[in-house]
Amino acid sequence: MNKLPTKDEVLTWISDNPTLTSKRDIAKAFGIKGARRIDLKRILKELEGEGHLSKRKKTYRDPDKLPPVSVLRVSGQTDDGDVLAEALEWTGEGEAPTVLMLLKPSDPAMGKGDQLLARLTEVQGEAHHYEGRLIRKIGANPLRVLGVYRAGSDGGRIVPVDKGSQKDWLVGAHDTGGAKDGELVEGEQAGPKGRMGLPRARIVNRLGDPSAPRAVSLIAIHQHSIPDRFPDDAIAEADAQKPAGLGKRTDLRDMPLITIDPWDARDHDDACFAHADEDPKNKGGHIVWVAIADVAHHVRAGSALDREARKRGNSTYFPDRVVPMLPDRLSGDLCSLHEGVPRACIAVRMQIDSQGEKLSHSFVRGLMRSPASLNYQEVQAAQDGAPNEKCAPLMGEVIAPLYAAYEALTKARANRQPLELDLPERKIVLSDEGRVTSVDYTERLDAHRMIEEFMVLANVAAAEELIAKKSPQLFRVHEEPSQDKLNALREVAQASGLTLAKGQVLKTAHLNRLLRQAEGSDESELINMSTLRAMTQAYYARENFSHFGLALKAYSHFTSPIRRYADLVVHRALISAHGWGGDGLSATDEEGLEDTAKHISETERRSMVAERDTNDRYLASYLNERIGNEFTGKVSGITRFGIFVKLDETGADGLVPMRDLGNEYFTYIEDRGVLVGSRSRREISLGQLAKVRLREAAPVTGGLGLELLELAGKPVAKGQSRGRGKSPKRKLGSAKKKSAKVKRQRK
Repeated sequence: MNKLPTKDEVLTWISDNPTLTSKRDIAKAFGIKGARRIDLKRILKELEGEGHLSKRKKTYRDPDKLPPVSVLRVSGQTDDGDVLAEALEWTGEGEAPTVLMLLKPSDPAMGKGDQLLARLTEVQGEAHHYEGRLIRKIGANPLRVLGVYRAGSDGGRIVPVDKGSQKDWLVGAHDTGGAKDGELVEGEQAGPKGRMGLPRARIVNRLGDPSAPRAVSLIAIHQHSIPDRFPDDAIAEADAQKPAGLGKRTDLRDMPLITIDPWDARDHDDACFAHADEDPKNKGGHIVWVAIADVAHHVRAGSALDREARKRGNSTYFPDRVVPMLPDRLSGDLCSLHEGVPRACIAVRMQIDSQGEKLSHSFVRGLMRSPASLNYQEVQAAQDGAPNEKCAPLMGEVIAPLYAAYEALTKARANRQPLELDLPERKIVLSDEGRVTSVDYTERLDAHRMIEEFMVLANVAAAEELIAKKSPQLFRVHEEPSQDKLNALREVAQASGLTLAKGQVLKTAHLNRLLRQAEGSDESELINMSTLRAMTQAYYARENFSHFGLALKAYSHFTSPIRRYADLVVHRALISAHGWGGDGLSATDEEGLEDTAKHISETERRSMVAERDTNDRYLASYLNERIGNEFTGKVSGITRFGIFVKLDETGADGLVPMRDLGNEYFTYIEDRGVLVGSRSRREISLGQLAKVRLREAAPVTGGLGLELLELAGKPVAKGQSRGRGKSPKRKLGSAKKKSAKVKRQRK
């Protein structure tokens, strides 16, 4: 063939010959030689630019991709004995991509035809297209145990760390995985019961020293009784799920709904798109679309998956792992809005004016296909003028309009005045071995704020829609602070020379005014911390009591049904209210909403405590090698038994016992929340700058012991304080008089 092929002919060849897709292969197939290869290169570039092809190193193929978590079938082996698999969910043209499985010694044996759930990574320049790491074999859900391995003469035992477990697990000599006596290990049930009716196990993961970093989150999971194993019937239901088809859904596959998440996100449950409103009555307005994964399609009310999701209430996040609310088959695959993959969604179209006020909204049940999964950093860089290859084609149609809509929403936010706390968020960074390498500040970008505003807007729309439809739902409630907590906050503000209005109905605008007074001063962190402590904890409720912190009359959680059960309930309520199908809110769901609200509020608090305890243990382990070092920080807590100092570098809190505060008595003045020295009249209050020496770090408990060196820029007198004993009456009376004087001045 001498003539140059048409674009259709090139596409047909690539579709029919998926393994011969390099430019050289294509040129050879059409007999193209010499200078005419330049013309072929031009055709391939045009096809790539039009989206018909994507280039991977020196080969061209259909742009369809496999999701990061996929179901595979073992297809055979290479000459070297490596396991090859094919994807069962391939929707592109031509043959399914080849997957090379990267197996660990502890992975089970695999034979041709076995079905696997695997995490995939796309590769370049190889004979295979993806590399896979086994999550589990489909149809297999063996019991697992976490415990300390005790070696014996013929194998050994696993002694579970879970206090509720009464039985050890026997480990055969060939199933130890090289574990050593005293190591923390994960075991998997293997075969029938052994001696004395004890279950048999094989070790699948060695975690080393029980006090080592890799063990921290696993111990917290068991300590707080967070369910981390899905029952067999839930796994079976998840494995039986198939991708949703179009059916009666609204087709949104041509709408460029992009996901924007942290760079290390494994699931994507929300996507967004915006454009200028063409309605002449809404000059300068915008249309904002938010699409959320349709989890209700896959998790039916009353099913085994539903029972387990409700039991967990939410996903729990640790620095090294996630305990998901839903199995990987759903959370990482079918319910995740992966790039280039059709996925079921519930979407809301919101019309806002030039000032960011929502004028209208409407919900649809649709099928979408995201053109790109982006992270916050690359989106922000693109908006700031440095788009990468992935963002550059999306600038005009997608990214710029999103920021334009966000700019309008910031105006509405300024008018609404939600609480504007400024407390830096820290992230623990781990090595591959699970050791803490650093503690970084999480940078707050406009990209973060933009997605937050879109999600808040969508949540408000969901709450208002269900109120209008008179449908039962779960509200996210945040009540205003109690009077006692407000009085304590006023005490702190006054001691810092600031004021908080009194004698009127408290609004977030009043608190924001206080925060602005402190902005840029030494008291800024103190005021932010004290304001946060004055807040009540948010919870879920069937009744609407508004959301104080966000300054909203009605608010529901709609945008994260993969990781929060409350959002799944709201999705079902929307399905029932719109008559979209039989997978909406059941009568049993409606009757039990009050109990569900109470239960998931408790599971949320359980996860928060477990996550906090885990972070404390990781930080203690990290600092254990720096005992004797000096650190700067701020007083973050004052009690009758000492003070807590938050270290600037890591955000870890350590205790300075009362006996180590100096060589005098210190009296706790409760109504002012300060300690007062009996001789020097020196006051210790929240937010004061401190210099300390790390005396002790206990990775097992997460506790830090500190020695106070300087306070508010002044050295602390050495010598043991008489601490918690009673100070002389004269001095105590003086301290109380000072407290009374402050009260008179305030009055």
